Amino acid sequence: MDIDWWKDAVIYQIYPRSFFDHSGDGMGDLQGIIDKLDYLSSLGVDALWISPFYPSPAFDGGYDVSEYCDIDPVFGTMADFDQLLEESHSRGLKVIIDLVPNHTSWSHAWFKEALGDSPGSRARSRYVFRYSQNPPNNWGSMFGGSAWSRVQELTGKAEDRDWWYLHLFSSQQPDLNWGNPDVQEFFLDILGFWLDKGVDGFRVDVAHGLIKNPAFPDDKLGLERWEYADANGPYSNQPYYDQDRVHEIYRSWRHLCNRYNPPRMMVGEVWVRPRERASAYARPDEMHQVFNFDFLHCPFDYRLLRQIITESLRVDGAVGAPSTWVLANHDQLRARTRLGYPAGAMLERGIGAGDPQPDWEIGLLRARAALLLMLALPGSAYIFQGEELGLPDFTMMDDAARRDPTWERTNHQVRGRDSSRVPLPWSTGRPNYGFSDAKPWLPQPSDWDDLTVENQEKDADSTLCLYRESLRLRKEWQLGSGSLTWDNAPTRVLAFHNGQLHCWVNTSILPVNLPPGSQVILSSTGHPESPDAVNCSVGNSATSGSSPVLEPNVTMWFTRVDK
Repeated sequence: MDIDWWKDAVIYQIYPRSFFDHSGDGMGDLQGIIDKLDYLSSLGVDALWISPFYPSPAFDGGYDVSEYCDIDPVFGTMADFDQLLEESHSRGLKVIIDLVPNHTSWSHAWFKEALGDSPGSRARSRYVFRYSQNPPNNWGSMFGGSAWSRVQELTGKAEDRDWWYLHLFSSQQPDLNWGNPDVQEFFLDILGFWLDKGVDGFRVDVAHGLIKNPAFPDDKLGLERWEYADANGPYSNQPYYDQDRVHEIYRSWRHLCNRYNPPRMMVGEVWVRPRERASAYARPDEMHQVFNFDFLHCPFDYRLLRQIITESLRVDGAVGAPSTWVLANHDQLRARTRLGYPAGAMLERGIGAGDPQPDWEIGLLRARAALLLMLALPGSAYIFQGEELGLPDFTMMDDAARRDPTWERTNHQVRGRDSSRVPLPWSTGRPNYGFSDAKPWLPQPSDWDDLTVENQEKDADSTLCLYRESLRLRKEWQLGSGSLTWDNAPTRVLAFHNGQLHCWVNTSILPVNLPPGSQVILSSTGHPESPDAVNCSVGNSATSGSSPVLEPNVTMWFTRVDK
């Protein structure tokens, strides 16, 4: 039994409401995931990360949880989850689930009890309430506006006029008080519930945010945080993030996870800089790994990529943790979109129909090249659903269809994350690309016929087939458990080898020659001579004594047959 499977695993993120709709109501569900387990298994991933499926009023796409140990009926039942877990495990797929500990929904029983009780009560001590005539400080919500709301607006009580509750996200997501033993015990019970069911681990949402500076000082951004947003995110190193006492929480969680056989894993969403502060969450007695957002946001530039990869391996290795690599997730623009813009483009407000659009062809070339780069690196990799299809963001979405709370809370200044959460296209010639027989919860573009799973499975050079072949070779060459050595290469080419496999990434505007005698194992452009389109087998290309050409925005995997 491989108890350290997570060290080199490829983990596929499922955003359930947009994956596949089994029930036919326009919303993806757990049975929809079960329907597609063979597809996921054939893709070659090792594990599934499933975003929240808990009961929720869904003001924030399910990250506002009203009950942590149940299933929202829109997604199915607990029996459906048990079946999903069993059938995933029978295919060799691990399952990790999202855990949201920074806040609950305002419809959670605890918050309802707090509102019904008096200031200073035990019920209110489980959340962050402050007494002040005005908002207690200048903290802004990550979704726009103030992070404080007046309690009286919810209770109507005169005694609550000068009481405020904290919500670092939407007002429907009150922050928990992690200094309260009730909260700590409550979440240990929640972890135990799902661990007893057999889940293989947790992705911890806003892992760096649970402890706040007890003095509640003003921060450096105030309410206009979006004015200061940059490609690295504006939210690290603030008085409500990355407080030292947060590590005590994860030590207790790790102790619980280690009591199971085999031990279960945790990966943290940690928006913290510098990298050493982020890697501290993955020390041997805390989480097992943290997401690498520096890599996700890195432009297609050989110097920056080399710098971030080198730094990640060094810093993560110093605490004994594997580096993680990720190109997209449910909170970010898709790789094809982001890489279709020049370096330095300000994209944090989202993209709408009236904004400059990316170069979709360049974006796809670079997204495919970035995939081969990512999978050649030692460590673990995370894939967001639809990336294997080369999906773009729906940048032309009608603003009236948006669901992200950021859109309203910023007075329509920040479009939010809906563009990357559009339901997946499964088949051509069917309503809603086969996602659902009903109108999907978010609209889909009208030009995705060529991007469906059905169409891409017939094309050996499709992005889907590139994913399948690269994942197969990654496992065959044991790249995730290997080590990286940088190689010399022409200007603006990123070059390294991992074991016997060499990886070159051309970030220049000119073609370059690979070393003479190189045998190309896989190219991010695919191979026109591929012999077996139906099975998505990408053919190999071998040369002897010649120099294969590496075009701009392309990655090649190769070995050397002469020295």
